[in-house]
Amino acid sequence: MDQDSHCTAERELLEAASRITTSSTTSPSDEEGNQPKAEISCQARKENLEKDDMQDSSATLSPNSSMTTKELQEYWRNEKRQCKQIKLLFEIPSTRIVEHHLSKYVMYKIIILQTGSFDSNKSVIERRYSDFEKLHRNLLGEFSEEMEDMTFPKKTLTGNFTEEIINERKLAFKDYLRLLYSMKYIRRSKKFIDFLTRPELQEAYGCLRGGQYTKALEILLEVIGLQERLTRGNPVAIVPTLCAIVVCHKDLENSASAFEYGEKALSRLRAHTSHRYYIPLLETMITLAYELGKDFLSLQEKLEEWKTKKDPIRVFTLKELAVREYVQ
Repeated sequence: MDQDSHCTAERELLEAASRITTSSTTSPSDEEGNQPKAEISCQARKENLEKDDMQDSSATLSPNSSMTTKELQEYWRNEKRQCKQIKLLFEIPSTRIVEHHLSKYVMYKIIILQTGSFDSNKSVIERRYSDFEKLHRNLLGEFSEEMEDMTFPKKTLTGNFTEEIINERKLAFKDYLRLLYSMKYIRRSKKFIDFLTRPELQEAYGCLRGGQYTKALEILLEVIGLQERLTRGNPVAIVPTLCAIVVCHKDLENSASAFEYGEKALSRLRAHTSHRYYIPLLETMITLAYELGKDFLSLQEKLEEWKTKKDPIRVFTLKELAVREYVQ
């Protein structure tokens, strides 16, 4: 009798799990339900992106019917962890006025935090009014429907540096970033991501080109975490930054750290062997593995395999590729 009860309970749990799977693939998410009307109106225009999103986020498999009750419970716990969306919060706690010989402007300090838990890797950037204005203008060109009801703080001829105007803009820019991030097509757009990361990356690559590897590495390590969270559905997007970190560590003779970040970059290129960074990264990893006494034969085999499939072409070194990024 006890055994029959156990089997019945297990069947009920499996049936419930099946209903959850069906429901989760057909019901709109809470996020989409709360999206602004303007975003929903362009759903058909972004149909392909929606399919990509589903492929990126649904690495889940249907539970095997032969699972025990305990295994099934563990399966759903793991699925819940994997499907939990990373969300970011934007705070603008302070400002500073910058004065040059011929110009004066306000810099807004933006703190970007991850929700759901204590975020020890918060990102801190600074942007001025003209940076926000340029972002708004660029986004309007691509997402006019989504942004038709959004307001942007207007320029004033006088009073730009009064405490009242600065505080108003702090609140307005905070709400503005929050609204932009709430629309998934905008938060995944290159224009939005560039606004949050490009100035720092440009500075870092400038330091790299100037041989200031310690300073470049410091900036790159600060921005890589934010880049990862912003490009979660496109892991290849951060490969150039990872490779720049490899170059800095290598030139600073931190071979172990260089190899560690090189492995992260290679893992993102497994299905992208035609990527311009793939062969230069492989060659660098072979050198590092040899220096560290690690297995380099498997890396060498990948390199030889690639060479037999591709026509011989000129390939830049990893460092040569890195110094070409963000060249004005």
